[in-house]
Amino acid sequence: MATFVDTNVLLYAISTVEEEAEKRAIARRVLLRTDLAFSVQVLQEFYVQATRLSEGRVAPEIAVRLIRSWNRFPVQPITVELMFAALATHRRFGISYWDAAIIEAARSLGCSELLTEDLQDQQDFGGINAVNPFRNGNRRG
Repeated sequence: MATFVDTNVLLYAISTVEEEAEKRAIARRVLLRTDLAFSVQVLQEFYVQATRLSEGRVAPEIAVRLIRSWNRFPVQPITVELMFAALATHRRFGISYWDAAIIEAARSLGCSELLTEDLQDQQDFGGINAVNPFRNGNRRG
């Protein structure tokens, strides 16, 4: 069973900010795994944030190369069905639509674990368990 990866893991993996060195190392260990899954939404968010004019920015060509490399894993497309499922999850759990869409993309790919620091660690979202890989006790790269 695959483990779904949220955007923040990808962004930490390319971070050059010294204060994020520990998170960068953890994110890079995660990305060495062979059981990962993503969604088009996550890859789009990565591109936008990674190429933004700010410290740690990467060139668009590099961001595209990274996205292509992650495309070797299962990637859930955005569908109308996923959108409606995310709307229901948004209402059910009181979380943002975008977080709900990530949860539903993970569900669509058969994942039971979502690596993210955006949701409450160890919270169960109807069979999708949010795990913060940067929190002590969860670091298993």
